[in-house]
Amino acid sequence: MNEEIQFIIDTAKEAMENALKHLEKQLVNIRAGKASPAMLGSVMVDYYGSQTPLNQVANVNTPDGRTISVQPWEKSMLQEIERGIMLANLGFNPMNNGEMIIINVPPLTEERRKELAKQAKSEAEDAKVGVRNARKDAMNDIKKADVSEDFQKNSEIDIQELTDSFVKKIDQILDVKESEIMTV
Repeated sequence: MNEEIQFIIDTAKEAMENALKHLEKQLVNIRAGKASPAMLGSVMVDYYGSQTPLNQVANVNTPDGRTISVQPWEKSMLQEIERGIMLANLGFNPMNNGEMIIINVPPLTEERRKELAKQAKSEAEDAKVGVRNARKDAMNDIKKADVSEDFQKNSEIDIQELTDSFVKKIDQILDVKESEIMTV
């Protein structure tokens, strides 16, 4: 295979993999009713004047499926952590017991589940757009490449198959996430 074409295909594949990784990262932030430390991943805390991620100033655990506990490494950080959780606007009501912060994760309502499923679908669609853009760029690069027409056609078929496989993976990931969200 021509090195130029191989480079184009590899570049497209890498862009598609990045779209998939981004989707997976985004879906972790969509909570499915079960408590997880990742739910507080976006929380920033004022740590002596600088904004610091929560997981760098405290241990975040889930003792059970409905509770998140935040154990600060310095007791003086309790108020700041509590404020950071409130400012993150995650819909949680942190309780400070003087030792740690406990968050009860409320069960999701049917309406909220549908909203989250819609959000997951939107993220999946964004990932598909990323994959299609990678395909479009690759197809344009192949047209510009100095290769025979047959070789061009075969390369375009390879790119399309790659695209189809990534779109299928995105759909599978979305199906898993949607069933996770809709399970009570």
